[in-house]
Amino acid sequence: MSDEIIFKSDGENRLDKQIAENSELTRSAAVKLLEQGSVLVDGKVAGKKDIPKLGTEIVITLPEPKNVDILPENIPLDIVYEDDDLLVVNKPKGMVVHPAAGHYSGTLVNALMFHCGDSLSGINGEIRPGIVHRIDKDTSGLLMVAKNDTAHLGLSEQIKAHSFTREYQTVVTGSIKEDGTVDAPIGRHKTDRKKMCVTLENSREAITHYSVICNYAGYTYLNVRLETGRTHQIRVHMSYIGHAVAGDEVYGNGKPKWLCGQCLHAKKIGFVHPRTGEYMEFDSELPDYFKKFLKSIE
Repeated sequence: MSDEIIFKSDGENRLDKQIAENSELTRSAAVKLLEQGSVLVDGKVAGKKDIPKLGTEIVITLPEPKNVDILPENIPLDIVYEDDDLLVVNKPKGMVVHPAAGHYSGTLVNALMFHCGDSLSGINGEIRPGIVHRIDKDTSGLLMVAKNDTAHLGLSEQIKAHSFTREYQTVVTGSIKEDGTVDAPIGRHKTDRKKMCVTLENSREAITHYSVICNYAGYTYLNVRLETGRTHQIRVHMSYIGHAVAGDEVYGNGKPKWLCGQCLHAKKIGFVHPRTGEYMEFDSELPDYFKKFLKSIE
């Protein structure tokens, strides 16, 4: 089943430009899709020079991804819990969750395929078997994985209903004295399509709650609870309020470099088991890189 991108026309720009601004596609890729008849405006095939009226619905049908051989790899996994329906794994910092351009091996999916064999949900396709939700490559911590489609659907519904517990710990730059909440919508950055940002245009609701654990000179150690789960949500929201995650090279100043990415750990995860109805919650120890950084700023 092909993916779709749906957005409303700005009423000002050519379609190829609008598509590039509302997706991760380049303008040349947008032109190809338009030439292939893969873009509909009010249900009719559109041309690249068209400028639809303001608010008109634009639907882009993305082509099926090319088949790529994703091979099982005997990579050690830190499995916190496992049964016939799901497992909870503690992902190390630096590991990519699922294969993508430039990362077709060494991912969590490669490791899961070796460990689980054919026992992974297929809802997200061959590239992302079992993956219900993701964390960034340079974020460590807990992820749940579905071993069948029934479990996958049950867990996904909890994420949509915001009833899924996700708590992170992070160190951010600057001093935060009081607990707080960031309620600011997140969407794709207009000029850098690999980045997200707080914006009112083509965005989705994003709510992040944070509480202060400890203050250090120039840094604050926080516990963060996600109410929603947008791409890069914690990193974007903390940068938005002027307290970027330490080591974040995309949304912050990128220092200190030895962190090799952001100081962010998915520490706690909680959900209702899709088969038993039992609420389950798991907590993970802070990884060594995180402890080392805390010690360095004491």
